[in-house]
Amino acid sequence: MWYNILIVIMLVILSGTFAGLTLSLFGIRLTTLERKMKLGNANAAKVYKLRKKGNLLLCTLLLANVTCYTIMAIFLGSLTTGIIAGFVGTSLAFIFGEILPQAIFPRYTVLLGARLRWLVWIALVVYFPIAFPISWLLDKIIGEEPPLLWTKKEIEEIIKFHEVSGNGIIDKDEERIVLGALSFSDKKVEAIMIPLNNVFYLESGTKINLQLLNQIRSKGFSRIPIYNTNERKIIGILYAKNLIGLADIDGKLIDDLCSKDSQIIVNTQMELDSLLNLLVKRKMHMALVIDADKNFRGVVTMEDIMEEILKTELEDLKL
Repeated sequence: MWYNILIVIMLVILSGTFAGLTLSLFGIRLTTLERKMKLGNANAAKVYKLRKKGNLLLCTLLLANVTCYTIMAIFLGSLTTGIIAGFVGTSLAFIFGEILPQAIFPRYTVLLGARLRWLVWIALVVYFPIAFPISWLLDKIIGEEPPLLWTKKEIEEIIKFHEVSGNGIIDKDEERIVLGALSFSDKKVEAIMIPLNNVFYLESGTKINLQLLNQIRSKGFSRIPIYNTNERKIIGILYAKNLIGLADIDGKLIDDLCSKDSQIIVNTQMELDSLLNLLVKRKMHMALVIDADKNFRGVVTMEDIMEEILKTELEDLKL
């Protein structure tokens, strides 16, 4: 009799182990294991070898679990009457075969999966003749497991959770910058541009004099749009550095000193990530913004984009 009791105990432990492995191994996605592997997690690499054949592993673990329950019921029936055997079997399966495994295994999925992989490999070999045809049909009918992909909003919520949890993984500054980097590409140029009435520009046809030079110096901007008010368009960009060292510039037209071939002109509806790539590619710091009618609306700078990403004002920078 004690021999039968020992077998029942072993079967309860095995059924609980297979139930826990089923829950935990299929609670972690292949993409998660691949990410852990890239980060050098040796246990994830061991689990991945088992997990990559999802339907075969699922069929094997379920068959092993059902086998354990079936054999346990037979031995319990030989130890006591049917009603008592059913009550005892249900209690053992409920507590040790379901509750405890489901409470323990998901918390240590990768670790327990790696430690118990020998048991899974044995089950794969034993049940392969039955599990493989079933898993092959599942592969054909429902296909292989799709990768787990998060939307941008979901990633933002994950980052917020890690910062709020206070575990030191992500601090407030990192959260602010990462969230800014994720959200800035959804915005348009018109959301961050400096409108025309706030832009420091010089009107086309203006003559250079000492008062104008002092004004440019006091503003501190290195790039100054030259604006034709009649045509409502920018004819060029004056670089303040080009005024340094020039002789006899008093009385000259500002139009003659501005650069007319190095402008970046963008639409108000251009996305910020596209603008950032354009500025980096052209090695420029500022773009001119026009509307649908090609009228000058304002300027947008690299600083404006960085402020949107960093979510903070860079007040000390002059353009």
